[in-house]
Amino acid sequence: MLLQSLWDLILGYNAWLMSPFFPVLFSLSVYLAFCLPFVVLDLLSPRLAWIRTFKIQQKSHVSWTMMWSCLAHSFYNHVVFLFPLTVLHWYWRPASFIAEAPGTLRLIWDVVACLLLFDFQSFIWHMLHHKVPWLYRTFHKVHHMHTTTFALTTEYSGAWETLSLGFFSSVNPLLLGCHPLTEMLFYVLNIWLSVEDHCGYDLPWSTHRLVPFGLYGGAPHHDLHHLKFKSNYAPYFTHWDRLFGTLHKSSD
Repeated sequence: MLLQSLWDLILGYNAWLMSPFFPVLFSLSVYLAFCLPFVVLDLLSPRLAWIRTFKIQQKSHVSWTMMWSCLAHSFYNHVVFLFPLTVLHWYWRPASFIAEAPGTLRLIWDVVACLLLFDFQSFIWHMLHHKVPWLYRTFHKVHHMHTTTFALTTEYSGAWETLSLGFFSSVNPLLLGCHPLTEMLFYVLNIWLSVEDHCGYDLPWSTHRLVPFGLYGGAPHHDLHHLKFKSNYAPYFTHWDRLFGTLHKSSD
């Protein structure tokens, strides 16, 4: 009943949902909303020592210039690359929504399946773009301009990286036949986990602390990747790095 009520509420904004502007505005708004708390922490950390205790790289400092550079880059990618493709997709495959919400168990299963599939795709993509020097220099080097991660570095990447990873996240719900509500929730979760990965903070409630047995790497896992470059290629979980021998921990 809760999911149906939520879905009915969303369908009340059908005109927005059908608009070609909706996907870009949705992803950008969710991204900025998730970045905002960490931006506040970055601004306060030079003045409040207790905030710095949660920073992974405690001697690092995030300046306004760094933030604005990342923010401008993200807006540029959304306007110049993502929006035209969204319009083309809207024209080729107009959105349609069914009235019935998905079941709770099916929604959870599909979200987890989309996340695991995206994690695998991103791992392969990421490892290739580090192992092949031409791919790294041409496409992925932009994202590694910052060896200290902070929330707004999440989408600091070139057009190819933005579009290819965006393609994975967009096509997976279609491949798995997900309900539109499931698709939206997957997008929200995927954006949150990406932002948290780059936030630069190891907070007591961080996702990697909630998932047992070290199965989820989180911000410490990805921050080490930006420092070491040749390890921790998976964005979220640790099993692919374990299998390929590319897992690196701070104690190693």
